[in-house]
Amino acid sequence: MTAIQFILIAIAAFIVLAGLFMVIRSFKRRKTAEAAAVNYDKNGIPIIPRHERNIVEQPDLDDTVAGETSIAPDRSYLNAVVEEEPLTQAHSPVDAQLTAARHDINDDSSGMIDDADYTRWQDEQQRTDNSEFIEVAEHMHIEQEPDAFSSLMSATDSLMPVIDTADEPSFDNNSPILDQHLSEPVDEAQNGPLINAKDNINITILPHQYRDRPAAVIRGRDLLALIDKYGLRYGAMNMFHRYEQKDGTGMLWFSMMGITDSGIAPFDPHSVATNNYNGVVVFLSLPHPQALRSFDSMMSIAYMMASDLDAVMLDEENDPITPEYKQQLRNQVRDYEG
Repeated sequence: MTAIQFILIAIAAFIVLAGLFMVIRSFKRRKTAEAAAVNYDKNGIPIIPRHERNIVEQPDLDDTVAGETSIAPDRSYLNAVVEEEPLTQAHSPVDAQLTAARHDINDDSSGMIDDADYTRWQDEQQRTDNSEFIEVAEHMHIEQEPDAFSSLMSATDSLMPVIDTADEPSFDNNSPILDQHLSEPVDEAQNGPLINAKDNINITILPHQYRDRPAAVIRGRDLLALIDKYGLRYGAMNMFHRYEQKDGTGMLWFSMMGITDSGIAPFDPHSVATNNYNGVVVFLSLPHPQALRSFDSMMSIAYMMASDLDAVMLDEENDPITPEYKQQLRNQVRDYEG
């Protein structure tokens, strides 16, 4: 055998072996494809063709449900072992009492229990239960928790600041200047000129107004101080009056009213001290038995009050009073005297 023949034989053998290898591999691939072609149901169980089902062993009836094979893990170890207590054992003294009472009632089949006795027995059992619960709670140091509303209220109280309120000042008591006036009776003869007046001589006293200052007013307390200083008395028609004598005796000379935002008005003795006034008006009622003396007294006191209040005296036309106008008024008053 030559070398060439040997080589050819070796090549032929290699080709035969390669062919066998290819045949075997294709056979394995076909089996694998057939195995991959098996279908599975929704539970993962393979669906076996009808012609091959006779080779499958029949499933155990204990493991089948509705004709399907049940495949599930063993969970028997999860079943807890529960040892039941005998039903005849009493769990509490109350249960024992109730059980005994039931036996007594069942045994006494011939006796009849009326509603009153049964209700009384229930009340006694309820009181017994309550007392036992209280004793157990005290023994276990049970503390009732406050409800949500109480907790919220306590928290809110701790967060709320303490607000101090100040009482608004009020003129509750009469002014010492007015105390001596309010209890005095009105003498109609003494106040005759005011009661029977036919004409008046009016003088207005208004505070000076300055452009660079707030609107000036007369404080009630300042006005009361001047009233006491110049001897005016609170009396008839809720006005202040100046009489012949400073102590309020003698004939009425002139009267005074206040000027507020509402106009000219009498005084309220309970609010004079706390009010502010835009001005005051003094007036002489005519006819008057002592008209000239009353006029001179009114003008003198009006000048002094205006000076004390930093005010100006005005006539009925709201013009400043001049000496000429004062003399004109005096002549008018003389005609009413007597």
